[in-house]
Amino acid sequence: MGLGAAVANLKEMWERRAGIQADGEVEGQRKTTATPLGLGSIFAPFRAVGVQNVLPKPTAANLRRFAETPVARRAINCIKDRIACMEWRIEARPGVDAKGYAAQRAAAITRALETPNESDSFRTLIEQVIEDVLVGGFGAAEIEITGDAAMPVRLYPVDGASIQVNAQWKGDANEPRYAQVTGKLGSAGSTPLRDDELMYVRLNPRSHTVFGLGKVEVAFESISSFLQAHRYAGRLASNSVVQYALWLNERTPEQHERLIRWWQDEVEGTGRVPVLSSEQKPEVLRFAGGTDADLRLQWQQFLLTMIANAFDLPVMLLGVTQDVNRSTAQEFANEAFQSAVVPLAKLVADHLTRDVIVKRLGWNDLRFVWNELESRDEMVEVEIQTKLLAAGVVSVAEVRAMRGLPVESEV
Repeated sequence: MGLGAAVANLKEMWERRAGIQADGEVEGQRKTTATPLGLGSIFAPFRAVGVQNVLPKPTAANLRRFAETPVARRAINCIKDRIACMEWRIEARPGVDAKGYAAQRAAAITRALETPNESDSFRTLIEQVIEDVLVGGFGAAEIEITGDAAMPVRLYPVDGASIQVNAQWKGDANEPRYAQVTGKLGSAGSTPLRDDELMYVRLNPRSHTVFGLGKVEVAFESISSFLQAHRYAGRLASNSVVQYALWLNERTPEQHERLIRWWQDEVEGTGRVPVLSSEQKPEVLRFAGGTDADLRLQWQQFLLTMIANAFDLPVMLLGVTQDVNRSTAQEFANEAFQSAVVPLAKLVADHLTRDVIVKRLGWNDLRFVWNELESRDEMVEVEIQTKLLAAGVVSVAEVRAMRGLPVESEV
């Protein structure tokens, strides 16, 4: 079957499934599966075939397996936990009056995001999305309308590796843009989703593919090399042997055996000074240097630097503390926040605003905002806001809004 016929069959299946969903759809009911038959992690996104065949291949399963190693997990947690722990708010867009009906809708969205579904909080939901974004560049969450004005939407985390993207989508709101592969046979093996039913976060979007590029994908080869070097060093350190031997010119095997027994019984492990008497001076044979250079520690440190570069983090955050002092540590921390945390946090906020608030709910006057992106230092932020307030540049209500506090409590 040619590529054109395959695309046509897939489109026909999507249209048929979309018709079934439209007829029997229940408002607020979830369509996707959290982990489709336990096979969601094996569906790999499209990757261009390179000249070099690297083993293991960067499939979704291998990416997630590599993400569980200590170095990659440290890099992921530095970014994911920092974003998930930040305070957030729903506010009116600039130039829109935040009072009245807009304030009520903002409060409703806030309640919905604080409890996005029956089993998740906002943090557990956003951590799953960010995890998939960092691993494979395919964070996803299903968005469903509830019909309840107090809780207008529900969000469900989705295995991003199980999502297929319709590259032929032309922008029609009624045409499925995504499909989740569930692993079942027949038409039940694919669940079509419209553009407003799925929040699909792509990291490093590119024009030659519909899929994103995760940070673990970028660091895949470096992580693989680090694991190999780490295993080699572990075997060398745990199975180490004496790196030298004595060469004695004994004439008969009996003399050789007697010398070995004497060494084992009288010298080895006793701490005594051995006294040897022979016609020729014994010779010491060195097998290896017996130093840390045999563990290839400098090579491992270089690989840590490459992994940190892939995550846009300073290598200090991965445990390399050489050439780091009190003055440079703060600079490295600020660099990590500005280069790794802020761009991804703004990307997630943009998707929550566009996909959940604008596309799904149709409310163009509200947006999702993180409270802690402008300044990492709390004292610096307080000092700036105090000076702006004293100069009359901002009001108390505006300062309270910046800090995520209710404006109504202003005296």
